[in-house]
Amino acid sequence: MEATKKWGLAITVIFIVFAVLPLMSLLVLRDPNEPWEVADTILSLLGIIESHDSSGSYKIVKKDYSVTLNLSSCHSSYGRPDLLVYCCPPKSIAEESVIDFQFPDPSAPLRIRRPAHRVGRDFIAKYKKALLIMKSLPYSDPRNFRRQADMHCLFCTGAYDQPHSHRPLDIHHKWFFFPWHRMLLHFHERIAGSLIGDDTFALPFWNWDSPNGMAMPEWFMHSPFFDDQRDVSHFPPKLSDLNYDYEKTDENMVNTERMRLNMMFMYNQMVSAAKKPELFMGCPYKNSEDGVCDARGTLETAPHNTLHTWVGSNFNVKREDMGAFYSAARDPSFYAHHSNLDRLWEVWRQIHKIDLETFDVDWLNSSFYFHDENSQLVRIKVRDVLDTTKLRYAYEEVDNPWLNMRPKPNSVPSKSANHALKLRENRSILSAEFRPGGQNLESSITVKVSRSKFNRSRQEKDEEEEVLVVHGIAVRTDYVKFDVYINVVDGSIMGPGFREFAGTFVHIPHGKMDGYRKTNLKFGISEVLEDLEADRDESIFVTVLPVTKSCSNITIDGIRIEYMR
Repeated sequence: MEATKKWGLAITVIFIVFAVLPLMSLLVLRDPNEPWEVADTILSLLGIIESHDSSGSYKIVKKDYSVTLNLSSCHSSYGRPDLLVYCCPPKSIAEESVIDFQFPDPSAPLRIRRPAHRVGRDFIAKYKKALLIMKSLPYSDPRNFRRQADMHCLFCTGAYDQPHSHRPLDIHHKWFFFPWHRMLLHFHERIAGSLIGDDTFALPFWNWDSPNGMAMPEWFMHSPFFDDQRDVSHFPPKLSDLNYDYEKTDENMVNTERMRLNMMFMYNQMVSAAKKPELFMGCPYKNSEDGVCDARGTLETAPHNTLHTWVGSNFNVKREDMGAFYSAARDPSFYAHHSNLDRLWEVWRQIHKIDLETFDVDWLNSSFYFHDENSQLVRIKVRDVLDTTKLRYAYEEVDNPWLNMRPKPNSVPSKSANHALKLRENRSILSAEFRPGGQNLESSITVKVSRSKFNRSRQEKDEEEEVLVVHGIAVRTDYVKFDVYINVVDGSIMGPGFREFAGTFVHIPHGKMDGYRKTNLKFGISEVLEDLEADRDESIFVTVLPVTKSCSNITIDGIRIEYMR
């Protein structure tokens, strides 16, 4: 990647030398008394500098690739490949006046979001009142509950285009996933509090990453929090399965084992596989022809996707409501689910000491539109939602028990495992780059992947994460799940409870966009390789295990290793 950038820069310089300088010479000959004014003009036309000010200083111009919306472009979209939906507001928001977001008064009360399984009757009564009012408002009112739900439909099905293009915008599978949902929760929470006259009201969070909170809160089974489009077999006190798949899940697993596996799975998704922003938050998406990306972060892949599916009704085509993005926010549990995801975004930043306020400027300046508690349309940027204190809310502090649940390698000793893997090299193993058209995933595949850096120091490992990339995943079906393992010796012993587990891919259908674009899967493996005593090996064996039958309808272009700073 770095080499490609350097070659691009070299070509640009050559172009300037051989194409621009002769042109400057011709222009200077026309006006020999003002050569630098001509140079300024050319560089300004090329977009390299802005004209100098009275002091004679220059400002280097960086093209703006931030993302926003064409407010007049709302159109029908596909909630799933076979279902056309229309989630647009009754009146085009392009006709409304817009104000820029202003932070709440710093002296305003701090809203404290608490775990849903620990709230009391008084809070439940307040929330019930707010939700009943929200549901009673006419659909023409942007504070109406269904209108709030349709906001998610709009941004997960590509109902809005970007300005000056017909490219639909979807906030999933990219670095907008966390900030956009934070915006949605912020305005939803303030609307709820305003409707009951309580400026301290805060949404609860479903603390499914903690043993005591893994079951859906019992009070979510009563009106108006209940949604009849849920899987009845997963009603409380059933513990949630964070790595859920409805084809192969063990519904009879004892609670202690379910808790243990959930905790180890959380460790992988939050810690070992997610040490860099792109790994945790998804790929960078920009408003440029080459800026389109599709690669979800670890937590969006699961437990986000898996719990959406776990909650949704097994009687519906795509497990609606929660199991399909166009309908997910119709279930009140959606907001508690995403509140926990929002909390975990903060936890992840603290674990890995990430400062996002100095992150990519195009990401920081990207903007979206929401109605506030006064039904006023507000333009809000990503940079506005990075500090929860400025937004005047915080999370009640809870334990994160998964931090102490680092998985261990399976029962095969490392030396024996390494010996068995070397013997495997003599067998027929697939190349890491597959044949044209990709490798079908009808059954498990194992690939030998070379490593270019296999003798790194501790400092080098801290500065640069080794990343496993499953690239060119073509999804031609609906729900898909496959798992990825490293250096598996005993194929009968595979699961997130073992260190050989590197990550998972979970795809929830959300429109026809799924059918024409390929996606990538990335996760960090530096820590995994250390634990497997494979960090000094010149190559590793990567096993891709299809979990759902639908994997027979997808292909993969290849598997490689990258290094990410």
